[in-house]
Amino acid sequence: MNPDQSHLTPDRSACSSASLSRRTTLRLMGLGAASAAIPAILNGGGTGQAQEQASPLMLNPSSDVITKEIPRTKERIPAIGLGTFLTFDVLSDQPRDNIQQVMRRFIDAGGRQIDVSPLYGMSEVNVGEFARAFGVTDDLFITNKIWATGEYLSDRSHAQRQLEQSMERLSRDRIDAMQVHTLVNVEVIVPLLKAWKQEGRIRYVGVTHHEALYNAPMEWWIENGDLDFVQVRYSIFERSVEERILPAAAEQGTAVLVNMALEKARLFEVVKGQPLPDFAREIGCENWAQFFLKYVISHPAVTAAIPATSNPDHLTENMGALKEPLPDTAMRARMVQHMESLSGFDRLGQMPWYPGKQFNGLVRLPNPRPIDRVARSS
Repeated sequence: MNPDQSHLTPDRSACSSASLSRRTTLRLMGLGAASAAIPAILNGGGTGQAQEQASPLMLNPSSDVITKEIPRTKERIPAIGLGTFLTFDVLSDQPRDNIQQVMRRFIDAGGRQIDVSPLYGMSEVNVGEFARAFGVTDDLFITNKIWATGEYLSDRSHAQRQLEQSMERLSRDRIDAMQVHTLVNVEVIVPLLKAWKQEGRIRYVGVTHHEALYNAPMEWWIENGDLDFVQVRYSIFERSVEERILPAAAEQGTAVLVNMALEKARLFEVVKGQPLPDFAREIGCENWAQFFLKYVISHPAVTAAIPATSNPDHLTENMGALKEPLPDTAMRARMVQHMESLSGFDRLGQMPWYPGKQFNGLVRLPNPRPIDRVARSS
């Protein structure tokens, strides 16, 4: 395995008001003129590669794939999903064979849940196109997001347009889980999502954030918002959600999706050139990706981690974490202790995101990235 692989995890930092102009933000939300560029793909434009490889895919995971239960319905999904932030933001006139193959391998390996957002540039468009080509449009478990403030207090029209756009891009008449993206306008949008759920337009309601600084409001919404899902940042490095967020989710029966499980590829930078510890064999780890992902999904409150990658081989490594065994409490502590012994682990938050990696889609990250303000557990 190449330890500096660019595994990515979804979040919205690249799309904050500080990072994007209003024009760009409107474009990514589909509310500006750039949405006019989308129909070519929706109408079959692009490379044609997906159509050439549209053989049936298996969507029923084998019995040895680890699945987790969505507490409120007892529905089960595989414990590793697929994120799309930056990785699936590829324009139709650019090579997309790699991300098409990522999605194909994901499904072949038993994957089902894919996380998208209208703020992730072309991610919805590409996921929707590939799903149609593979014949799995209605079989995927799609988790999506709403980022909308409206023109005035309690204006819901922007959110409504985002939902309609997402359904068109994904060729779906219902989204499995819709989440309030990074708590934006959460007081207005959560009630709207619940109304959509009653109408059958979505199945589950959730909220998201990727910064530990927002753990307190996230905890409040878990305890008071009657949520089906919550999406949080959690990794072997950033463990603060173990203190209150994950216990609260378990108590309230709220499913937990995990972003940044691989810390924007920075965990691989820390272990570059380092062999896996011998004890990793005891939990079936063949590479560092599985080591990091098994730590996350072994927490009993976690439903699924959603790492992203544009490299099909890295996707295969990630999906290997879906095999038993998972670490127990003692092994998890040993894993943390090992990472804390490595030089640079304590400075991971000061590293730039995606070391050595560039993306050329609609979303543009500021350069250099600001230093993360990480709140870690002891």
